Order: sequence, then C-alpha cells, then structure tokens
Amino acid sequence: MTLKYYLAGILLLAAAFVANLLAYPHLPNLVATHWDIQGRPDGYSAKGVLFLIGPGLMVAIMILFRVLPWLSPKHWEVDTFRSTYLYIMMVLLCLVAYLNVITLWAGLGRLINVGRAVIGGICLLFALLGNVLGKVRRNFYIGVRTPWALASERVWNATHRLAAKTFVVAGLLGLALTAVGLNVWPTFISLTAGALIPVVYSLTFYKQLERRGEL
Repeated sequence: MTLKYYLAGILLLAAAFVANLLAYPHLPNLVATHWDIQGRPDGYSAKGVLFLIGPGLMVAIMILFRVLPWLSPKHWEVDTFRSTYLYIMMVLLCLVAYLNVITLWAGLGRLINVGRAVIGGICLLFALLGNVLGKVRRNFYIGVRTPWALASERVWNATHRLAAKTFVVAGLLGLALTAVGLNVWPTFISLTAGALIPVVYSLTFYKQLERRGEL
C-alpha cells in the first residue's frame, strides 16, 4: 500500500521535472513566482528557481511524509490511518505540481488568469482534504490539531467529522464562486469559515464534556 503511493508520487515528480526541463529554454531569465490577491505579479525569481519550488518542494514533501511516522511518539502513530495519511501526501503533491504548471504557463507568456487558477486549486484542495478528514486519527502532524482535540479522542473524532463536512462545502462553494468569476473575497471568506468552524467547535464541545464530567 505504501509503495503504491510513493511510486505514484515519484511518477508525478518525474513529470513535473520533465515539464520544467522542457520549458526552461523558452522562459525569460526572470519569471513571476508570486501574485497579489488580484492576480497581478508582484514577485519575480530567476527561472532556475522553478525547479526548487516545483520538483524540489515535491521531493521535500515526500521526504517529510516518510520521516514523520518515525518521529511520532508511541500511541500517536499514523499507522491507524496510513492510507489516508498517504492520500493527503498525494493531494499536496498534486497541488504543488499544479501550481508549478501554472507558473510555467504564465512564464511562457500563455494567456491565463493566475489568480482564479490558484484560488480554484486551493478550493479543490479543501474539498479533497475534507473528503478524508473524518478518517484521520489523533496525531501531531495532520488534521485540526487544536489543544482540545489533542486532549480528547472523543473531541478529536467529533471535530474531524465536522471538519470533513465544512472543508468539502467550503471548497466546492469556493470553486463555484471562482468559476463564475466573482471577486476573490467571497471565496476567501468561504474557505476561512470552513477552516475555523471546526476549531471553534472543538473548544465548545470540549468545554461541554468538561462541564458534564465526561472527559
């Protein structure tokens, strides 16, 4: 199971590296690597940096996800949700590869609304993560890691069942708002709400259990 995910990650990494290699001769010496909230470029880097923020970052993510289980203290291992853990790794790798392609495409002078493309990718990330958040068990690295959720397995599980719903709804709503071309702020508010609601809920639920003496 683990090998399957890492092989898929290596193939995606190889594809990203080849894309950068093919685009490199046709890129200007300086390419836009950062855009403001309106989608206007406000930061430039040497084109060689694209190898670092694309394939390089993907390598770092794979190494990190490989090392984190070893770093986990006893009784907080990721083994109980390893397939979900590796799925999350693949989602993050896909996001980095997608953002790298957007940067390459814009650098080559092709027509693209970078702001909408990036926000749309982030919305899809929310929806894909929400799809599996309910399967994430208590750990120090992945999930809604509030103090109250970490302190109680019951609070953790309830918080992540809720987060699974809020992330999917926020992601899909944001994707729809982005697709119809609305201002970025409604999408930003949607994503922020989707992320913060489970945080507030974890505190509220914990305090309810505490008052009832059920912790």
